[in-house]
Amino acid sequence: MNEQFSNTICKATGASSFYEIEEIQTLWSGYGRIVRLGLVDSVYETVVVKQVDFGNVKNHPRGWNTDTSHQRKVKSYEVESSWYSNWSNRCGVDCRVPQCYTVEIFENKVLIVLEDLDGAGFSETMVEAGRAEIEACLSWLASFHVTFMNSAPFGLWEQGTYWHLKTRPDELNELSDLKLKQAASLIDEKLNSSRYKTIVHGDAKLANFCFTKDGSKAAAVDFQYVGGGSGVKDVAYFLGSCLAENQCESLVPVYLDYYFDKLKEKLENSQFEEELIIKEWKGLFPFAWADFHRFLKGWSPSHWKINDYSEKVTKGVVDSLLDS
Repeated sequence: MNEQFSNTICKATGASSFYEIEEIQTLWSGYGRIVRLGLVDSVYETVVVKQVDFGNVKNHPRGWNTDTSHQRKVKSYEVESSWYSNWSNRCGVDCRVPQCYTVEIFENKVLIVLEDLDGAGFSETMVEAGRAEIEACLSWLASFHVTFMNSAPFGLWEQGTYWHLKTRPDELNELSDLKLKQAASLIDEKLNSSRYKTIVHGDAKLANFCFTKDGSKAAAVDFQYVGGGSGVKDVAYFLGSCLAENQCESLVPVYLDYYFDKLKEKLENSQFEEELIIKEWKGLFPFAWADFHRFLKGWSPSHWKINDYSEKVTKGVVDSLLDS
């Protein structure tokens, strides 16, 4: 870590010095790392620091080493910096995110110093989630989407999510499902023409949530692909991240109802037309599911998330668009 960033951490936290406790993870394609630091002489015991270095890029794990891919990632860290600098403080207790102590951008490097959610009671992460954790995440998403309803995504992605069509020309070119390829722009247009938009997390998978020990509350991290869109983009992607194929048929409708119940509850007494929002977003849910499936089939055709349930949902969407 360079001296400027070391001084930034100490200034932001009031620490006289710090030491590395552990590396939490490396960033995708070698763009940096996330570390937990212990602080000396600070009111905070620990912080989590995200270090990004655009000059230290390794090969992409799936071979997508294109300029499009690189530029998307560079922008994603600019967006995340903007999110923590300008937006994250609007999140309340029902859509908890780490407090940001400072963001520093220097040459081709980015430093984001964040509250350690472990110390705030969100110490648990899940590889497989039970009902309590899934409902906690859906409740978080409903609160998040209501918090930012009708917000113009200034400084964020105009279209949130990392898989949307505009940023994925390489994957679309590789897509061998010709009917889905033909319908891709129509699916994208359907989602983008929704009347009711919010800010979406954009990468709301199970791995990006932390939980209380009893699993009843969730907090979210990783805001590289936060931006505008319909809230069901997050919901479809999240449910696909934590439900096995044999669970989808029976549980997707149950959890979708749970999300909309929470959304309705949080929209009550607001300025928004809750019934119209819910009606539109329910209708868009299959399109959101098919949109991610389109990306996945072009990006990694053998991926475990490509299954009969997703194929069935996507076929229904494609047929409705191409046969109409």
